[in-house]
Parts: sequence; C-alpha cells; structure tokens
Amino acid sequence: MLGKTNLRNYSGLSDKEAQEKYNKEGYNELPYQRRQNFFSIFLTVIREPMLLLLIASGTLYVLIGDLQDAAMLLAFVFVVVGIVFYQERKAERVLETLRNLSSPRALVIRDNQRKRISGREVVTDDILVLREGDRVPADAVVLSSTNLLIDESILTGESLPVTKSEWDGKRQKQQAGGDDLPFVYSGTLVVAGRGVAKVTATGIDTEMGKIGKALQTIHEEETLIKKETGRLVRSFALAGIALCLLILAIYGFVRGNWLDGFLAGLTLSMAVLPEEFSVILVIFFTLGAWRMSKKNVLTRRMSAIETLGAATVLCVDKTGTLTLNNMRLAAIFSDGSHFELVHDKVKQLPQKFHAVLAYALLACQKDPFDPIEKEIKRVGETFLSQSANLHRNWRLIQEYPLIKHLFAISHVWERDSKQNYVVAAKGAPEAIADLCHFGEKQKNELLLTVSAMSERGLRLIAVAKASFRKTPLPKQQHDFPFKFVGLLGFVDPVRSLVPAALKEAYHAGIRVVMITGDYPGTAQFIARKIGLDDDTYITGPQLLQMDHLELREKIKTVNIFARIVPEQKLAIVNALKANGEIVAMTGDGVNDAAALKAAHIGITMGDRGTDVAREASDLVLLNDDFSSIIHAVRLGRRIYDNLKKAMSYILAIHVPIAGMSLFPIFLNLPIVLLPAHVAFLELIIDPACSIVFEAEPEEGDIMQRPPRNVKNPLFGRKTFMLSLL
Repeated sequence: MLGKTNLRNYSGLSDKEAQEKYNKEGYNELPYQRRQNFFSIFLTVIREPMLLLLIASGTLYVLIGDLQDAAMLLAFVFVVVGIVFYQERKAERVLETLRNLSSPRALVIRDNQRKRISGREVVTDDILVLREGDRVPADAVVLSSTNLLIDESILTGESLPVTKSEWDGKRQKQQAGGDDLPFVYSGTLVVAGRGVAKVTATGIDTEMGKIGKALQTIHEEETLIKKETGRLVRSFALAGIALCLLILAIYGFVRGNWLDGFLAGLTLSMAVLPEEFSVILVIFFTLGAWRMSKKNVLTRRMSAIETLGAATVLCVDKTGTLTLNNMRLAAIFSDGSHFELVHDKVKQLPQKFHAVLAYALLACQKDPFDPIEKEIKRVGETFLSQSANLHRNWRLIQEYPLIKHLFAISHVWERDSKQNYVVAAKGAPEAIADLCHFGEKQKNELLLTVSAMSERGLRLIAVAKASFRKTPLPKQQHDFPFKFVGLLGFVDPVRSLVPAALKEAYHAGIRVVMITGDYPGTAQFIARKIGLDDDTYITGPQLLQMDHLELREKIKTVNIFARIVPEQKLAIVNALKANGEIVAMTGDGVNDAAALKAAHIGITMGDRGTDVAREASDLVLLNDDFSSIIHAVRLGRRIYDNLKKAMSYILAIHVPIAGMSLFPIFLNLPIVLLPAHVAFLELIIDPACSIVFEAEPEEGDIMQRPPRNVKNPLFGRKTFMLSLL
C-alpha cells in the first residue's frame, strides 16, 4: 500500500466541504431512466387496429350481457399488453447495469484520514487512493503514482493495460487510450501499482456517463417487416371500418336492427383485418430463436432475426471478437536466434531461451494481475519447472517501478547466504536498450529485430539482467550493470474460425468493417490474417476532422477504422445507416453499448461481453464464436423466406373468412361468424396452421445471393394476387 509519508501530502476535502459538493452535484452515478408505467404502455399498445376492434367487441358483449365472450376477447388484449410491458422492463435494464458499474466502492482521503465510502458519494476534488484490484470510481487526474497500470478495455476495447504518469497541472483532459496519460476514468480497473488521484468529474460528466447519456438519446427503430405489416394492417383497417359502417347502415335502415348491425360490422372488420400477422411474427421469431440457440446464439430481441437476412454491413470490434482478447507468448528472441511458441505442439523450450523467460519471470509480481505478467508466469512454470531456473526460494529486496521517462521495471533479488543480488528488468525495448547503455550499432541492430517482429503484430517486451554485491542499493535503475538478455513477443490470437466465417460473409454479399481502438499497424496485421481488405484505413484523429457527409463518402470504401473512441463508433454506425446500409455491429465492452443499440442488429459476446453490452444488444454469442454470426445470418434468411410463404397463406385464408362474414348479410341469412369466432380463428387457428411453413428447408442458394433489397415489399403485387386467387 502507499506509505503514510506519501499520504501526508494530501489532506483531502473536509466532511463539510464534501457534503456541500454532494448537495450541489448529486450522486456520482448515472441518472435513472424514466420508466413507463403500465397505463402509458397500455395507451401505446391499444392503438393497434385489431386491439381496438377487440375492445369494442368485448365492450358490446358486456352491454348485451354475454360476459363469457366478452372475457375471452378482452383477455386477448391484456395478454398482448402484458408481453409489451415485459419487453419494456427488460430494455430499461441497460442504464441500470451501467449505473451499477460506474459506482464502485472508493477509498478517499478526507480530513487527513483515509475513508472507505460508497462510490456514489464521491465528489469532485476528492482525493482517491488507488490500489491494485480497485475499480476507479470517477474521472480523475493522477497526482502521484508507483508503477500504476490501468485496464481501460471497458472504455477503449483494447486488451492491454496502459501506464499512467503524474499530472503536471497544465495538461487538459483527453479521452481514454494510450500510455503515459495522467488521467484515470470511472469504471476502469487498476491491474498493477498504486497511486493518488484528484477527482475532476462525476456521474453523467465522466467518460462512462457520456456513454450512458448517448444510450438515453438512442431510440430503437421498428424493424422493416413490422413497418410493412403495420402499413398493410392499417390499409385493411381503413377498408374494414368502411365496410363496418356500410353493414351498420344496411342493418339499421333496412332491417331496423342496429345492435346486430354493429356486431355484423365488427365481425366483417375483424374478418378483413389480417391481425394474424403479429401472432405469426411472434411464432416464427420464437421458433427461430430456439433454432438459433442450438447454434449458440441467444436472441434477446426477436426482431433481430428478421433483420439478419437483410444485413449488408457487419461492423466488427477487433479485440475479443476477431481475437481472443488473451495475450499469448508467441515468440522468443535471444542471442540472434528466434524461437516460435505454438502451444499445442511445443513440449520443450531449448536451453538457450531459458534465461529470457527466467529473468522475465523474476521481473514480474509473484501473484500478477497484469495479463502479460500472468502469461509470463504461466509459460515460465510450464517450461522451466524441470530446470533450475525457477527460484522460488529467492527473496525480493527492492522494486524499481516504471517512471515517466523510463518504461522499465526492475526487481532486486537476494539469492544466497552470501547476500549476492540478482537484478531482473523488463520493459519497452528502447528502455531496456537505455539501461544496457547500448551504443549506436547495438541500438540499430535491436531496432531491426524489433521492427521485424512488430510487423507480425507482436507486442514486444525486452529483458535484461545484472549482478550486484551487497552494498547500499542505488537510487535508480541506470546504476546497475545491465546486460541484454532477449525479447518476448506477445500476440492476441485470431479466433481460428474467423477467416472461414469472413469468407462466407463475403459470398453472402455482407461487407465487413473492422473498428478498433488499436494502432493501424496492428489492425492491418489482423486484417491480413483473416482475409479483410487492408489497403486503406481511417484513424480516430482523421475521423474527427471529417463532417458527416465526408464520412458517409469515405466509409463506402474503407474497411478499417483504427484508434477509434466510443463516440466515433456511434458516428460510423450512423454514417452507414445514412448510406442505406443495414448494419450489424459486434462488440463486448461498455464502449460499444451506444453503437450496439444504434445498429439495426447489435451482437455481443456472452462470455467476455460486459453486462452493459449484453443489455444493449439484440443477439448474444454464447460461445464467443464469430462463425456463429454467419450461422445466425443463414437462419435469418431462411426464416424470412418461410415467413413470406406463411404470410401469403394468411392473406389467402382471409378470403373465405371475409366471405362467410359478408355473404349472409347480402343473402339475408343468419350470421354465421361472430367477433368471438373470428378472433379465435385469427389469433389461434390460422397461426397454428401456418406453423407448417416454419419447418420448410432453406433454399439451395441462400448464402450465395446478396442480402435482400429492403425496398422490395414483403407483399408485392404478384404475391398479393396469388393469395387472392
């Protein structure tokens, strides 16, 4: 923990000052989303024509004393309203999850004392004490730090933690991403080191809060099929109302029986109105969701199943979606030689590479939190367990942390009773070269090796060693006689099934766009590995200089977006939508939530995805397998084809239903069908009969044809005439 001498420099706010700020600023959390009550949802739902007819018919049955039929008709209304109410409550969980994440416990200094308080009670100017394993409760500037490493993947989407430097009192706040920034952000995680920070923003004003604010402003669009069926139902509803008034007039003026005329008119209106469409959609999408679950895809919003078949662009988050989000040691360099680690094949590490791994292990924490240190420990214990290079009995004497101008860590170990010291260092190659006092020739040789390994997408860590006799230890790492040992190359592996899945997406006419917070070189390397066009890219700073129209034009040909921040992901999705694309977006971090919600289809990872991302998405990949998306697209296209067949059947079956309601009136015969009969036929019998179409096998060219044109109606003139015939 931080020493008491360090903390004495920070008195913090007084309790009175904190209370005043708390009263002025409010809780350090995202505001609650205004919930819709049951009555407002009910008013929204009953505007559906069929429900209005059911309510009118049920009310009429109550007036004439037929309570049994009235209860049945009104029960249909409350079932539909109940389903909508349930879906609305599920949608409201997005911001609630984000609020919980943004308000962890916090250790602050107030009145010269350290106090553990709820994260929601943190105010601006509070002094935070940050330690390994803590979640940062608010946005802040770093006042002092010791080897402070922060995992900002929740905001940037990138798997590697970043180093933090101390604030100079002048530098202006900037967005998360990149090493050596003096800013920490709400919701991020301390993976190593310790520090003291001063709070600059809380609640909705934090970077996390901006994401929550964006989520509040995004309104989900109705799906294409729902819009089309809605237009069709409204057209039939107008025709039904006209027929209802006609029948009412015939009965009232010709037969003098206004009540029977009203019932006959309502019956005909219901017979004309194809309200089965909504029931058919529920049945097909429910069965479709079941089929998708067998392919490890969880459907959170049924409408996404239909939209999948029309998707034209798939926006892919690199880390955790195309890659495993798990740094693996892939290569070792020592004394001019390279060794490639393929973990399922390599059983033994050559002796000449043992030293690199052993000294890297000595430069790590004993129980590491950092993902790269965890990997070094895992590989070291795997390959060095049978050698003399695991020094579990050595004692750690001193640690030299990262400093602003030297990205290297050194650990001093006592190795025997003679109290000889062994020093192990690891860090950035240029920092280790500096510690080893390389000449110009040695630096150039190292840079050539580093450049060659970096082109393969490797993240490099250099390792050095030194011996030291028992004397007072120096104040800085430079005073040790370090010797260069070698390089370790780490890679975030591409998921094995991604290249084949990407190829199938191309055959199906679906364009793939990579959006990442990583550097362009890394993004291009991953693109080459999976078969994505890597000729051009746009970076976040370049995108900032573009207006909406320029972005819309550029995005037509660019498939890689690098160094992108959350707000820009949302801008990319909106630009694609403005170009008429049907956009599917994958992601797993909090930073992806706004874009996931704005996309036509939001897809997140079930294993690695955050709660916020899952709540904002339409589909969840239960096994984090990218190829499952393509299986889902195939099923989406099949479901749409079969849905079209079922809808044609429904239109056709309405001809005899309408005829049985209309002919008795013109032929002066007793009424055959009453509203209760028609409701039973349309909401139970017809949907049950249409299930046969759901089991129809897929068409042979289903994944060789381009996505369907959303401008082509579900019910074209040809389909409509065929149904009538």
